[in-house]
Amino acid sequence: MDSILVLTVLIVIFGFGFDFINGFHDTANAIATAVSTKALKPRHAIVMAALMNFLGAISFTGVAETITESIVNPFTLANGQVVILSSLMSAIIWNLITWYFGIPSSSSHAIIGSIAGAAIASSGFHVIEYRGFISIIEALILSPILAFTVGFTVYSIFKVAFQNFKLAKTNRHFRLIQIFTAALQSYSHGTNDAQKSMGIITMALIANHYIAENHIPFWVQVGCAAAMGLGTSIGGWRIIKTVGVNIMKIRPINGVAADLSSAFIIFGATFIHLPVSTTHVISSSILGVGSAHRIKGVKWDTAKRMVITWVITLPISAVLSGAIYHIVNLFW
Repeated sequence: MDSILVLTVLIVIFGFGFDFINGFHDTANAIATAVSTKALKPRHAIVMAALMNFLGAISFTGVAETITESIVNPFTLANGQVVILSSLMSAIIWNLITWYFGIPSSSSHAIIGSIAGAAIASSGFHVIEYRGFISIIEALILSPILAFTVGFTVYSIFKVAFQNFKLAKTNRHFRLIQIFTAALQSYSHGTNDAQKSMGIITMALIANHYIAENHIPFWVQVGCAAAMGLGTSIGGWRIIKTVGVNIMKIRPINGVAADLSSAFIIFGATFIHLPVSTTHVISSSILGVGSAHRIKGVKWDTAKRMVITWVITLPISAVLSGAIYHIVNLFW
């Protein structure tokens, strides 16, 4: 069998595998607040999140097209199939490590760092499309800051608007609302995160001359959406515990504020075709809400551990991907 065809098939399999792992790794963030406040039972939350992620993933392709062309040029990438396969392997390994330890790290950082690391190992630093790459990095850095700010602002408004309401009655009403905000957040997650694998698989199809333009094939879109939905159905309980419990004690009104804030930021990024870390956005929204509620109520040790992981993910995944590239290249 043609070696290029074999590599392409492997890339598609690993691409679907990355989305599957992303499903139970990152999607847990989207339902963590609803589960922690008991607005939804875990089983119901997972089914809902799986469906909404699938719908979100098949709704947009702009982020996928950005991934395809803004980090490296797939039309000129040397040994592109090995670069892409190594990137996926690296991102999957890092996601599994952080999932095992219950750390809500960024799958976006992992895959973007991995693509850059493998490409540099293949062709040197000049291969990076720095204009597009820097815009992606800027989005990854600014989005959690915006999420924190919006979360702080939204909850501050809620505090003033509902200060004269009885707590028990308010929580009961917001627990119902949280079902819909959790669904909205799961949908927004699908509109951004699933597209990263779509972009990578499309990059491989371009590099191996199976398609001639940056257009996401429908079968790639549906396959990635299905893989993420299936992964979501497995659940990510370690991440749910960290995001839903270990950052702050979340009440329904906190959860609604955090869900609305993070969904707003993620939708905004999707509409301008930029990938963001849904993990960063959701966690930062919760931190913003917690700070507005009561700063001392935020478990800053957990937040510190999360921030450290966010910072180191991109360079570690880049180095890991570069090492994997040299190993895989020995066989291809």
